[in-house]
Amino acid sequence: MERREAVKYISILLGGALIGGDSFLLGCKSNTGKEMEFSPDQIAYLDEIADTIIPTTSSPGAKAAKVGQFMTIMVNDCYEAGDQKVFKEGMQMLNKASKEKYSKEFIQLSPAERKEFLITLDKEAKAYQEKVKAFNDKENAKEVEARNSGKKYERQKMSPHYFTMMKQLTLLGYFTSEIGCTQALRYNPVPGKFEGCVDYKKGDKAWA
Repeated sequence: MERREAVKYISILLGGALIGGDSFLLGCKSNTGKEMEFSPDQIAYLDEIADTIIPTTSSPGAKAAKVGQFMTIMVNDCYEAGDQKVFKEGMQMLNKASKEKYSKEFIQLSPAERKEFLITLDKEAKAYQEKVKAFNDKENAKEVEARNSGKKYERQKMSPHYFTMMKQLTLLGYFTSEIGCTQALRYNPVPGKFEGCVDYKKGDKAWA
């Protein structure tokens, strides 16, 4: 799956723009982001979060695709400084929320508890992102009004929810990995033979 297709695919799946998507498409580092260090334990922690989002089924899960490592690369190369901060602090916030609900860290939760916890967190993130969307719509209107008046307008920004970032990066990392493309998605080499009409059977995997 090519970068542009991957970004479009993830945006459709989650119903919102991919954070850091422009930098990912250009294949270059963000101008404002700084190099953040992630320890092996932190990468392993991200792997466990990702593997709860995309667990092993008939296909290998996110951990097998090394999505935790992918997340750290994306945060360093494609996120602006403010978003980097939200992501890194979000790792701590997720663990704190886990302790408050289950009296133990996320890494210590059972698979069932992890799933239950992330489903709740996902609902929270979606509600928050609706507020972000409303805020951005207002900023867009202000920017257009200023432009029509020949004035400059400095956009304000509302930070995204940290779990939205984690979920986006999990999906992006997985479905652009070799495992995701060849085992979770039906893989068609590009360039390759073009077939305009292909019969679809219920339950078929999406094409990569």
